[in-house]
Amino acid sequence: MFLGIDLGTSALKAIVTDAGGEIVAQGQAPLSVSNPRPLWSEQDPRQWWQALCKVLVELRRQCRLDGLQAIGVAGQMHGATLLDSRGRVLRPCILWNDGRCQNECQVLERALSDFRQRAGNCAMPGFTAPKLLWIKRHEPEVFAQLAKVLLPKDYLVFRLTGRYSSDMSDASGTLWLDPEKRQWDEALITAGGLRRDQLPELHEGCDTVGCVSAPVAAELGIAPAPVVAGAGDNAAGAVGMGIVQAGEGFVSLGTSGVYCVVSDRHFPAPENTLHAFCHCLPDTWQQMSVTLSAANCLTWLARQLGATEAQLVDELEQTGQRRTPVVFLPYLNGERTPHNDPCASGMFFGLRNETNRRDLTLAVLEGVAFSFVDGQDTLLSAHSHIDTVSLIGGGVRSRLWNTVLADVLGRPLQLCDGAAAGPGLGAARLAQLSTAAGNRRAALNQICSRPAVQAVYEPGASHSEYYAHKLATYRRLYTQTRELN
Repeated sequence: MFLGIDLGTSALKAIVTDAGGEIVAQGQAPLSVSNPRPLWSEQDPRQWWQALCKVLVELRRQCRLDGLQAIGVAGQMHGATLLDSRGRVLRPCILWNDGRCQNECQVLERALSDFRQRAGNCAMPGFTAPKLLWIKRHEPEVFAQLAKVLLPKDYLVFRLTGRYSSDMSDASGTLWLDPEKRQWDEALITAGGLRRDQLPELHEGCDTVGCVSAPVAAELGIAPAPVVAGAGDNAAGAVGMGIVQAGEGFVSLGTSGVYCVVSDRHFPAPENTLHAFCHCLPDTWQQMSVTLSAANCLTWLARQLGATEAQLVDELEQTGQRRTPVVFLPYLNGERTPHNDPCASGMFFGLRNETNRRDLTLAVLEGVAFSFVDGQDTLLSAHSHIDTVSLIGGGVRSRLWNTVLADVLGRPLQLCDGAAAGPGLGAARLAQLSTAAGNRRAALNQICSRPAVQAVYEPGASHSEYYAHKLATYRRLYTQTRELN
């Protein structure tokens, strides 16, 4: 059996798969985010470990874990987890959706004339390197104690194995990696005020970095199994859905939203605000557009209205309503693609006395879909080749949202088995890949095959004029109000 762990922003999830890749157990534990100041977003890494312990208790109720063959860990990207020389956490982790580091991004890009060429990406506040510059400037007493910087999922690997490691996909989002060469770049590290010894060792996602230590295995009630380097959440989600060949892509409706396409070479386009990252598999890369609030927008609306996300969507589906005069900008945490604007604000436009909560719900579904259109247009303008697109993430449980996405994007979207478990399943598959003997490419094709297709959402023409008009309004709202933030 293989354990796949997915460290998300709002929950830690884990699944156990058998040798045939079938899920035999799964569980999750909620996580909380702290927002101590405007634009700030933090989590205590110790909360992640507590959540993992809780989830493993649930998994042990469903199956035996003393026969685990390998463990993989996937997780939220970009977070700055700072440890001292004894491996102790120095401060809360600054998360991917934190927007405090805009000035530090400018400092980084000015430090090297070829910064974007080296990093393959422009500096954005959510990335890891500007966070460390911010800490150096504003918390020098913390920075002075810094021994290691780890990404969130790599902290869990460290707690499991005692090893400081990372994989290529997650490391791509730090701005310290040269994604084309798949190695740390000394000039980028120096520009960020760090030393090479403060960063972890790099591995491909399916490479074993160590085994669960005996004391930890006893504490958790699991086998002292090998642990692989794992992957950033999007790369792991792709592996979970068998999206490993050039031209294959996915739309992820998680807390954030990602439109990702796999390529067989590094294809940077920083001027387009695209992320050009390594995949977690050797000799494979990804281009991604990112919207910082996707399913999170529906969660936020449900909280304001005293309902659940499912209740809001069910009400909408029962009435059959497919049009609303209300337009929603989903910039609750600022935005990356295509604006790179941490100060962008969410907005409802077109409210009237007769507006009801169904209008608000539909506007949220549409607004998030429009953000994916911006991402798709940006990918295509950067000459990305898109063949097939799958749906992954918790938000894809909504048939209505999937239908809206297909209509707005104007292309078929596949929903496959296990779509909601994507990163955890991908982490388990990377763990299984590490045990495969012989030809790794053959093992990849067998272990990382595409799951069965549940449904295909075809774009319809009946709402095309309606969506075209609303998309134009959506875009004008941002351009005409951004100076007000």
